[in-house]
Amino acid sequence: MFENYKVYETELAGRPLKLETGKMAGLANAAVLASYGETQVLCTVTASAKPREGVDFFPLSVDYEEKMYAVGRFPGSFTRREGKAADKAVLAGRCIDRPIRPLFPKDMRNDCSVVATVMSVEPDCSPEVAAAIGVSAAIAISDIPWAGPISSVKVGIVDGEIVINPTLEQRAKTTLDLTVSSTADLVAMIEAGGEEIPDDVMFDAIMKGHEVNKEIVKFINGIVAEIGKPKFDFESNDPDPAIMAEIEEFCIEDVKKALDTDDKLVRDAALLPIYNAVHEKFDERFEGNEAKLDEIMYLVQKHVVRDWLKNEKKRVDGRGIDEIRPLNAQVDLLSRVHGSGMFTRGQTQVLSVATLASVSDAQKLDGLDEETEKRYIHHYNFPSYSVGETKPSRGPGRREIGHGALAERALVPVIPSVEEFPYAIRVVSEVLSSNGSTSQASICGSTLALMAAGVPIKAPVAGISCGLITGDEGVYGDFMTMVDIQGLEDFYGDMDFKVAGTKKGITAIQMDLKVHGLTPEIIKEAFAKTNKARNYILDEVMLPVISEPRAELSKYAPKMLTTVISPDKIGDVIGKQGKVIQSIQEQCECTINIEEDGHVFIAALDIEKAKQAVMIIETIANDPEIGAVYSGKVTRIMNFGAFVEIAPGKEGLVHISKLDVKRVEKVEDVVAVGDQVIVKVTEIDDQGRINLSRRDALVEINGAVVEEGADEEEPRERKPRRGFKNRRNDK
Repeated sequence: MFENYKVYETELAGRPLKLETGKMAGLANAAVLASYGETQVLCTVTASAKPREGVDFFPLSVDYEEKMYAVGRFPGSFTRREGKAADKAVLAGRCIDRPIRPLFPKDMRNDCSVVATVMSVEPDCSPEVAAAIGVSAAIAISDIPWAGPISSVKVGIVDGEIVINPTLEQRAKTTLDLTVSSTADLVAMIEAGGEEIPDDVMFDAIMKGHEVNKEIVKFINGIVAEIGKPKFDFESNDPDPAIMAEIEEFCIEDVKKALDTDDKLVRDAALLPIYNAVHEKFDERFEGNEAKLDEIMYLVQKHVVRDWLKNEKKRVDGRGIDEIRPLNAQVDLLSRVHGSGMFTRGQTQVLSVATLASVSDAQKLDGLDEETEKRYIHHYNFPSYSVGETKPSRGPGRREIGHGALAERALVPVIPSVEEFPYAIRVVSEVLSSNGSTSQASICGSTLALMAAGVPIKAPVAGISCGLITGDEGVYGDFMTMVDIQGLEDFYGDMDFKVAGTKKGITAIQMDLKVHGLTPEIIKEAFAKTNKARNYILDEVMLPVISEPRAELSKYAPKMLTTVISPDKIGDVIGKQGKVIQSIQEQCECTINIEEDGHVFIAALDIEKAKQAVMIIETIANDPEIGAVYSGKVTRIMNFGAFVEIAPGKEGLVHISKLDVKRVEKVEDVVAVGDQVIVKVTEIDDQGRINLSRRDALVEINGAVVEEGADEEEPRERKPRRGFKNRRNDK
């Protein structure tokens, strides 16, 4: 039945890698079941027979679909069905999209759909790696035009050693989470998060991944040689060279004048009449396909910008090649938030806001890996007004999710542990104005916001981007790089190499390319330029505004304390039907969260209330100690003293002789039921009964002096109330 069924096997990082084709998804242009260990991903690719009309781009979609049956679990949703892709799945799809997209013909307009469906997961074998390799093999053997294959691996650093595709145990110890995709010769994609990794160590890790990728590309090429289909012909969307030359001659000088400004609004306004003039003159020749003129105008502008950069070393805003745009940093722009910071670079401006909350507010995750919650959350919003457009908001797209994840990855290595800082932390970056490198501005602004909020980050983080222009021979010929690319240079250039880090090392990398890949020389130069630039941003712009995290939190932020109790005592603290913990929360005006291991987190706006809750919890969980001082509530009054509850379910007696530093005639003269009093434990008898002293607590806490005769043990005779006989003497 499966006459075309083929199996190809090799080894990757000591584990079996198997690619199967000819058995599943026979109606797709190509399908490969990629198995890495016991991880299995079905990778399919399809393309339309005809180009899509009215589009000026290659319509490629890449979906990475996580199926919960792959790890033997039900989805966590109400419907118990997989729904919208989780952020991790979106990011995995982007890591496949970025290296494969530049390898398709730029003039092809046929719809192309890539789907990687994760069907089985072995924790030691990354499904993202299997998916990337499987997708590459599927496109390579298909009839779809493509300049691949590529391969992808993950790289870690464990105990100082570079490790390819770390196992689950190694991932728990690695200081680097790096994904490298490569063609046979070039590095096509880099995505990294690291714990302040030095530039040279990061470079070595990238090169190590690249060398392994070369072997997998060779393996896939062997499969293509055996079963690869001839590539189909497609209708090119490139404009007619003669018409292109005519339009360029008509408008190029005006385009140069319009582009020669550092103000995006001025540039857009100057280009508008040029577009109108081109349409007025050439629309008749493109009747029914006027959009083609806009594409030609794009190519004219691209030619101008690239020619200025490559041949004249000139940037559209007049900067030097390695000059950063004017910078500005501010904090405390919003009154009642927990922390805010704004970072401006030229016409790019991002406002970041930090919010602190109880650890229980950490985000719960429902995915295929072992991560079940996220304590530090970074969200990135890109409203249409930031680029002067009027599009309504429709929630975050793949780009927003990707940029937010990059900023999150850059800052996670400097976030204090939960033991050091028992808070969940959310930062939201609002892009107020965009003219390139908003993701890196969000990293800078978020560092400011975190320090302003009093989060004791280990070191400040800054981010910067590096661009690339290649010559006619591509990356193998002449090339030039430039620091801090703005929108046009990103749009018309070949690379957006984003690097974030502290002064000590790199914490995140994201690389977007329009060419097939980078040589080691380009990567080294990008590292050198971004290192110098981010240190300048830290020293000259950010640290002069706020040099270190604030010692105190905002008065509007919850004050968090933590303690640890025996797991056996959790039930006592919670109480029957939660009555004890509810009582503590009400009494102390706080929120209490208890984890299974006995860690207790208390959040309150008033730090003294939080301390009171800690004392109550510790009193419940631990037997009272002689000499300890507590704050308790008077529950009953007798003629010989008062009973005081020092914790729910734990009550002791304050004898009348121990109520005050002076002699007490009646218990009611000093305390009443419901009063909150401080007491000291003086004795715990064999039956566990607790004797307390308010007098001793006053001496210890307030330095009170005991009056003479105040410590007589027997209560004196009470005087009868007016109108009543003395019952003791009544015969």
